[in-house]
Amino acid sequence: MSFLRFFPSRVVAIYMARLFVVRTFAILAAMVLVLQALDLLGQSGKILEYAGNGDAEVWRYVSLRAPQIIAFVLPFSVLLGTILTLTTMNQNSEIIALKASGLSAHQVLAPLIIASFAVAVISFTFNDRIVSRATATLNQWQKVDYGPLPIDRGDRMNVWVRDGDDLIQVDQIRGRGATAQLRGVRLYDREKGNLVGIIEAVRGTFTGKAWRIEGAKRFNVQTGKLISLGTIVVAQGVRPDQFTLASVDADGLSFGSLRSAISDLADAGRPTQALEGAAWHKLSGPLSSVLMPLLGAVAAFGVARSGKLFLRAVIGMMLGFTFFVADNFALAMGNLGAYPPFLAAWAPFFLFLLIGEAVLVRTEE
Repeated sequence: MSFLRFFPSRVVAIYMARLFVVRTFAILAAMVLVLQALDLLGQSGKILEYAGNGDAEVWRYVSLRAPQIIAFVLPFSVLLGTILTLTTMNQNSEIIALKASGLSAHQVLAPLIIASFAVAVISFTFNDRIVSRATATLNQWQKVDYGPLPIDRGDRMNVWVRDGDDLIQVDQIRGRGATAQLRGVRLYDREKGNLVGIIEAVRGTFTGKAWRIEGAKRFNVQTGKLISLGTIVVAQGVRPDQFTLASVDADGLSFGSLRSAISDLADAGRPTQALEGAAWHKLSGPLSSVLMPLLGAVAAFGVARSGKLFLRAVIGMMLGFTFFVADNFALAMGNLGAYPPFLAAWAPFFLFLLIGEAVLVRTEE
């Protein structure tokens, strides 16, 4: 019961949470509609360039791109929804009435913080279950220039591996470990940095120590002749993880799958710092919605008749957008190795949590 006393009455709490949620998702819908239309204007020509593509492929693109746009603009929508809700309540003297009844600033914001935490949980689930799959599929579709859509969303596309002086390029890799299968294999045979031949094969499988490729043909650079080789064994000592882990797209993997990929990379002795930062950010990113009521609270307190309500709303927006800039900057520094992964993902969150608290205390006084 003492915990429940921290909140305003049940009616007021539901009223404020409903205002916040409705405004947040209304702004989200408007922003997604505008951004999706602008994005489609730039991509529709490329989609229709591929022979046979039509309206169905355009709508398929929309279904794959929309989740990415939703995930991108949701924190902005929470910020704007917070500012709009608090500004309206301040203008109608509802905030003054709540404070006159003995509520502190944190008690006034409590319903919005709880509602924003629910939004953060929804955001994480949406990103983990839908956005990651849509991103992986869209990336594969774009790599084939919007041609036939790959069926297996777990495939890796266009992977390059170095084998001594030789380079191996594979169009598609399916499976993991000893069951990995290669599709569209090209081996660039080089001697002292000079290309002497190109071996192309339809498919390849792992033998335990090397790779057996089928339907192989070799093009000799010096003679210009194409020779059929049939089934041969190449890439002695090249491990399957060198293919499957060569191209790990953090945005195209769920949190669990990304942690598994990081573990595999670590076991193989490969660098994982950038991916660890991306994994932490899959948690801190959605949780940033909880910060928005705190950063936008500057618009709630202060007398609306003072003429500074618009200025307070602008300050709230500036605080929120500064957080997004700092968050992207820290993540970029983490990718470059300048920041530790945990610090790159969480430092902006805790920094602006303290800034929001300081601004809230200062404006309340």
